[in-house]
Amino acid sequence: MKAELYNQKGEKIKDIELPKSIFGLKWNADLVHQVAVSMMANKRRPWAHAKDRGEVSGGGRKPWRQKGLGRARHGSIRSPIWVGGGVAHGPTKEKDYSKKINKKMKKKAFLTVLSQKQRDGEIVFLDKIILPEPKTKFASEIVRTLSKIKGFEKLVSRRKNRAVIALSKKDREAELGFRNLAGCKVLEARNLSVLDLLNYKYIIVDNPEKVFSLWK
Repeated sequence: MKAELYNQKGEKIKDIELPKSIFGLKWNADLVHQVAVSMMANKRRPWAHAKDRGEVSGGGRKPWRQKGLGRARHGSIRSPIWVGGGVAHGPTKEKDYSKKINKKMKKKAFLTVLSQKQRDGEIVFLDKIILPEPKTKFASEIVRTLSKIKGFEKLVSRRKNRAVIALSKKDREAELGFRNLAGCKVLEARNLSVLDLLNYKYIIVDNPEKVFSLWK
């Protein structure tokens, strides 16, 4: 299995061999769905919270005596049937939405999506990414140049979720240059997740040989 290696000017340098252990997996929709849903659930935070009768203020004493007034008996104004009382069975911020994901499942789902992206022609491999200055105009120039490669025309026309730039190592200049580029996200390759691959159409891989060693 081979792929073309380009420089950041969009010129082909050579063909590189792709590891079958990374790019040779068959599509498994059930596995990818299970892992993606679990990861989204783990990111979920329970913001909704209603105070129950133990959290609202007041109610230190009985509103009126038990008998003799002809009224219904009540023990506290904190009761849910009172205006301003606690909420019965309302949402609480203590709710836990997290789900367990096995490491092997998580890794296999990641590689499965990578394999499918490669089959669909949505991954471009660059020998290196170097920005002369940490400015968006240089990052934008690289993206425009890469859009001239056959199959990557939407790198320019697509406004949202265009591409993830997977760096082989931490590069502050590249991070600063790409972070303000609309529709692009820059990450170290070792920090990529299944959600990143699914949410963005294209993957731009810097220094693939080193990146492959991180993904194995």
